[in-house]
Amino acid sequence: MSPKGYSRGQIALHWLAAGVIAAQFLLEDGISAAWRAVEGGEAFAFDPLILAHVVGGVAVLLMAAWRLALRFGRGVPDLPVGDPPLQRLVANLTHIGLYALMVVLPITGGVAWFGGIEAMAEVHEVLTTLLLVLVGLHVAAALYHQIWLKDGLLMRMKRPLD
Repeated sequence: MSPKGYSRGQIALHWLAAGVIAAQFLLEDGISAAWRAVEGGEAFAFDPLILAHVVGGVAVLLMAAWRLALRFGRGVPDLPVGDPPLQRLVANLTHIGLYALMVVLPITGGVAWFGGIEAMAEVHEVLTTLLLVLVGLHVAAALYHQIWLKDGLLMRMKRPLD
């Protein structure tokens, strides 16, 4: 039997991960500049944004693992009754994609940065763009449910219902 809503821990991890991922996008200038310097054979000065990006990536990976453990251990609420099959499929694929990217992006970034592997940096960039698209789709879907359908779906991620 699926729970009616998300637990307090699932909700906290969702919003914390969202905040860290947003910061990763907004504060990536330091590591991008350092990577360009490395590609050009130049030295780069330490920038706290580099460390923040690396720590943020590790944090996203750990939160994804914790979220997956909660998801498989506790379960998640069912999708809304009455959603069309295609919408349910897109919702499921979007969630799978988000979780996969929260695991794979920190790994590709770490391999690129610490291994100096340019091809992995390119993979990281492409996957970063894909993550941005999936996050946008996720947010759009939440707003669609809240504003258009008015089905209360967003409330499941605002407060525990069980």
